[in-house]
Amino acid sequence: MDGEREVSTSDLAGLLEWWVESGVDVAVGETPRNWLRPPVARAATEPAANVAEPSPETLAELRDWLASSVQLPLASTAASRILPHGPENATVMLLSDSPALEDLAAGQPIGGEAWALTARMLSAIGLSVDEAYSASLSCFHAPGARMSEEERLACADIARRHIALVRPKRLILFGDGPCKALFGKPLAQARGHVEKIAGVRTVATFHPRWLLQRPSDKARAWADLLLLMEDEV
Repeated sequence: MDGEREVSTSDLAGLLEWWVESGVDVAVGETPRNWLRPPVARAATEPAANVAEPSPETLAELRDWLASSVQLPLASTAASRILPHGPENATVMLLSDSPALEDLAAGQPIGGEAWALTARMLSAIGLSVDEAYSASLSCFHAPGARMSEEERLACADIARRHIALVRPKRLILFGDGPCKALFGKPLAQARGHVEKIAGVRTVATFHPRWLLQRPSDKARAWADLLLLMEDEV
């Protein structure tokens, strides 16, 4: 017939595939289908295990919670979880700003060249990375996310509990975020003083990432490390 095009086998297969994707899964339905009916809401799935904040009494319990909870500050489907690492009763604990992209690639709170610099900083005061426990204020790398004041307070509570369970001999706060959360003031005001957090001798200094960009601040970071290692009176 003039104007008609012969339909090939491949055309028919493509048409059938489109019908299936569109929901036309049978040639003739026994009952009419209302194509404009809104979709039926699905039953809510069971919540993931360990989403509520526990009252952990051991470091292992706290770490399990950090590894599984979906109700932690900055947790979202777009965020990547980066967990702490290191020994309990560490010689020194490192609490850093929220992880960056290079930390995500390394799978630890401080990664890449910043971790290599951290190792050199610790070595300069007679410590090795094996003696250090490394954690971040938030265990999530969340691109574009800004921590609210409420989230910062929640992170501070978690950090204090974390420090108390690690029981380090000394503590270094790396960067502005931990200083604001635990000291209530920015790094510029927190530097040069010894504080106690959960009974642990604590100093604040520049994050190694910052020092890689501003090598001129390494001398001031060195002074902070010497302050950390001074004998307690």
